[in-house]
Amino acid sequence: MDVGLIELGDAADFIVVNNLQDFVVNSTYCQGIFLTTDGQSLLPSVPVTPMKKFAAEEILTSDLHLPAAGKTVRVIAVEDGQLITTEKHLPVYIEHGEVAAHLKADVLKLVVVNRYQTAPPRVALVHNFRLQRGAIPASVGDDSHNIVAVGTTDEEICAAMNGIIQVKGGIAVGEANSVEVLPLPIALLIAADDGYGVAQKYAHLHNRAKELSSLLIAPFMTLSFMALLVIP
Repeated sequence: MDVGLIELGDAADFIVVNNLQDFVVNSTYCQGIFLTTDGQSLLPSVPVTPMKKFAAEEILTSDLHLPAAGKTVRVIAVEDGQLITTEKHLPVYIEHGEVAAHLKADVLKLVVVNRYQTAPPRVALVHNFRLQRGAIPASVGDDSHNIVAVGTTDEEICAAMNGIIQVKGGIAVGEANSVEVLPLPIALLIAADDGYGVAQKYAHLHNRAKELSSLLIAPFMTLSFMALLVIP
């Protein structure tokens, strides 16, 4: 290989650091091209053609109704910072003859929309997200990466998920009549914009999810594993 040695003809792949004790990278070179300086990338953004399979259609609040079937309900219980969930059986909370979110008991609706084919949403209940208002949906959801959301009301869940469906992939925060979306047009997983701008937008949505009273370290990360079939 033409790397690994400092001699004539080798590729100029190297970094420049401030000193050999702190080892803070000041600049990066690859094939002799100056790529980064002081933590800022100099790589240009290039246009991309989104690649995806997307067949989901906008949903209605009536699609999220969950009929009551007894005095208790099965609830997915998440643990902060963990992938594995547990199962709880909690008293059912009824509004207008339907199972509803119960904020005092920290039981919220969890909704999954199939993005590969048109199908009714699947609705379950989840504990420990601790949202007190609003909804957070995302199209990042291992392994199948369908659209998954957790929220406090059918209206906010529906509006937030439809915000993602309209742009064909992304993460979002919905509260009352407002929905903020970070589009992820490439396979519903990757943004096509400048990386620094995407990071700023993601940080904003992360903070917005926290403002909805979630105490989870990473609400969107936890959400992304709620529809994973291979981990209970």
